[in-house]
Amino acid sequence: MIQGQFPENDLLRPVRHVFTDIDDTLTADGRLLPEAFSAMWKLHDAGYSVIPVTGRPAGWCDCIARQWPVRGVVGENGAFVMYIDNEGQLKRILHPSVANSDVRARLSEVKQAVLDKVPGARISKDQPYREFDLAIDFAEEPPVLGLDDARKIKDLCEELGAVAKISSIHVNAWFGDYNKLSMVKICSRVLLGLTEDELKRSSVFCGDSPNDEPMFAYFPLSFGMANISAFLPYINAKPLSITQRPYGYGFADVCEKLLSIN
Repeated sequence: MIQGQFPENDLLRPVRHVFTDIDDTLTADGRLLPEAFSAMWKLHDAGYSVIPVTGRPAGWCDCIARQWPVRGVVGENGAFVMYIDNEGQLKRILHPSVANSDVRARLSEVKQAVLDKVPGARISKDQPYREFDLAIDFAEEPPVLGLDDARKIKDLCEELGAVAKISSIHVNAWFGDYNKLSMVKICSRVLLGLTEDELKRSSVFCGDSPNDEPMFAYFPLSFGMANISAFLPYINAKPLSITQRPYGYGFADVCEKLLSIN
């Protein structure tokens, strides 16, 4: 793991695709930073594909696909990808392992167990815009719960048969054999026409939290924002490099580095 510096230019020169988490990777204190948004536009204008990979809900992803300078957006931790096609229409690809129509009832059981057993836990306020998962807020809004509580929430979800992942702000739970990485592979094949070898050689990933671990493990070129430091003890597969600056400032630094050598 490289701390505070970038990999060699020769490793970064083939990069044409930038996959990135959103919360605390493009944002700070819940707000999208102008530095990060400007960096995405610079990448877009230079011919890069930018694809956010987020735990945020379908409703948010509809807006992001339409209004941000992105090739597509993977949402709800890999349940789908949304994108605008060549005719200007919003399209969606669902992961083949997304749970069937009984998912709402099963997630309701998980929700009640968490609310009953973890004092201070609450449902994320973006829950009404979700289709396939449950988001428990432990750090998006006050009162902020600690990582011990987040891990307790995760364990409860898993005891009830759900997949559960901790982000920097939420614990997300869902039913179905998918995650961020498995949907990224589908997205890359369908939208970008890449084989897995090509995907690894020509892409970077930027993230900040434990639910990004599959991406850190898969991509040879991965960047953790400096604010990932609090989560490093909980992450086995760590990013190749950690930026000097946190949040969207670190993301902007990664983008500037890529643009400077290409």
